[in-house]
Amino acid sequence: MENNRNYFIAIALSVLIVLGWQFLYMNPRIEAQRKAQEAQKAQQQTEQVQQPATGGATPAQTSGAAPSGQAAATATLEQALAKSPRVVIDTAALSGSINLAGARLDDLKLKGYHETVDDSSPIITLFSPAETKDGYFTELGYIGSDATGSVPGPTTLWTAPEGAKLTEKTPVTLSYTNDKGLTFTRTISVDERYMFTVADKIVNSGQAPAALSSYGRVMRYNKPTTPSVYVLHEGFIGVIGDDGLIESKYTAVEKEAVSPAKSTGGWLGITDKYWAATIVPPQSAAYEAKFSYFTDGQPRYQADYKDDAFTVAPGQSIELKNLVFAGAKEVPVIDGYKKSYSIPKFDRLIDWGYFYFITKPMFTLMDFFFRFFGNFGVAILCTTIVVKALFFPLASKQYASMANMKRMQPKMEELKAKFADDRMGLQQATMQLYKEEKINPIAGCWPVALQIPVFFSLYKVIYITIEMRHAPFFGWIKDLSAPDPTSIVNLFGLLPFQAPTLLHLGIWPLIMGITMFLQMRMNPTPPDPTQAMIFNWMPLVFMFMLASFPAGLVIYWAWNNTLSVAQQSVIMRRHGVKIELFDNLKGLFRRKTAPSK
Repeated sequence: MENNRNYFIAIALSVLIVLGWQFLYMNPRIEAQRKAQEAQKAQQQTEQVQQPATGGATPAQTSGAAPSGQAAATATLEQALAKSPRVVIDTAALSGSINLAGARLDDLKLKGYHETVDDSSPIITLFSPAETKDGYFTELGYIGSDATGSVPGPTTLWTAPEGAKLTEKTPVTLSYTNDKGLTFTRTISVDERYMFTVADKIVNSGQAPAALSSYGRVMRYNKPTTPSVYVLHEGFIGVIGDDGLIESKYTAVEKEAVSPAKSTGGWLGITDKYWAATIVPPQSAAYEAKFSYFTDGQPRYQADYKDDAFTVAPGQSIELKNLVFAGAKEVPVIDGYKKSYSIPKFDRLIDWGYFYFITKPMFTLMDFFFRFFGNFGVAILCTTIVVKALFFPLASKQYASMANMKRMQPKMEELKAKFADDRMGLQQATMQLYKEEKINPIAGCWPVALQIPVFFSLYKVIYITIEMRHAPFFGWIKDLSAPDPTSIVNLFGLLPFQAPTLLHLGIWPLIMGITMFLQMRMNPTPPDPTQAMIFNWMPLVFMFMLASFPAGLVIYWAWNNTLSVAQQSVIMRRHGVKIELFDNLKGLFRRKTAPSK
């Protein structure tokens, strides 16, 4: 009984800590972020543009910092697009344009994804020009010297053929020639999804050798407005040489730039929950990478690289190739790029977490069921059944241990009476009893401990994968990645008002709470009043805690509770242990309906 009491006290403290964290820290933090963003937007709207925003110059490690005096970006998208000539991008997955000033990818939309579940809502905008408040782009260029003359950079105006259009079947070739006889020819192609190939050829028609370096950068002006969560990385990311996978939060880079050691191979960029923009530099050349944050003028974040200088002799030429990924983090697409382009650890662009070896196979299983049934909600239910089946032997051992411990309760009570005032003697006698009866007191704990990584991995798969975004279940659940839209406060939509966020409680959280209540009633009610109170209130607390979670997670939890009740019933019958569920429910009903004296 001592163990039970400690167990319930631990649960109660855990719940209080979670609730305190949510209401005393997270809610004020979210509100502060919202007010700060509103203030920033208001300030940007009132500022006058003194000069056009160029989006910075070459990478930070070559220039020391971004150019000073950069004005706040306040142009509309239409105004920004009209400022320079462009080449149209039109593929099955992408639409937008290439900015011939700098040959930037700064106008890109994802045709297959909408902002809301409504297909008539705007499609997702990934890249926007530097002149807009949500500027976000990828740029490749060169760093030269007085001897090389002007080389392609942020403001270089490239030339494109008349009527050029970038599609899956029609690459675009751009060109630029400087006053020193250097001709740069850039061929940009794109596949049917999100990978751009940028192949440059540099021809030296001058009289002197030309020494220059290439660079690439991903820059954005605003980080995501939604608060970050511990299960998901958003911000800078890369696989760089011996450092391997590097993940740096926006807040960390705001404090101090990240400069990995010079390396060869790999990739770098910026990732969001569902979208990402990365550059894969030439894999045979050594380069320096850096993650930076600039506050002069328009605040901005930059992931960049600069390779070692190379020389193009007179009459000679050299070719370079970069890959640029810009799009949705679809699991099969990302895995395909890793394999077909031999990009090291490119699949880690999706945040599978520390339990990668469990999380990714979990998604593979879920994706298998989705392809079979065509519904990710059903896939979640089927995956949960498979997980339960895999852990059935462990669960059987757990409940067998519980049965043995219950069988030993009379002898334990005798020992407590015998060693009432001798704590050390009670412990020694208890361990001797366990040894004689061949009982391992922790046998009931380690099966649960082994299941924790698996359940966490399933939770992570449901939360991070884009395949779950806007995926419907049945009935009112149109998006498994969003909370249940119904609420008991307004009678599930019958009353004409929106339920407060704090009191929002949908149908699926209610179902989850009921299943959790039934699962907890499978065991005897604790005799201690405090423990019994915790026992009764815990499902209600968890209902409200999970009400704001994605519906897919709540459905999983409710289904898992239901399977646990069935599984526990089978195992307890097998080991001859009494199932307390119906007696507990009857006892609870009698206490509720008993007449007062």
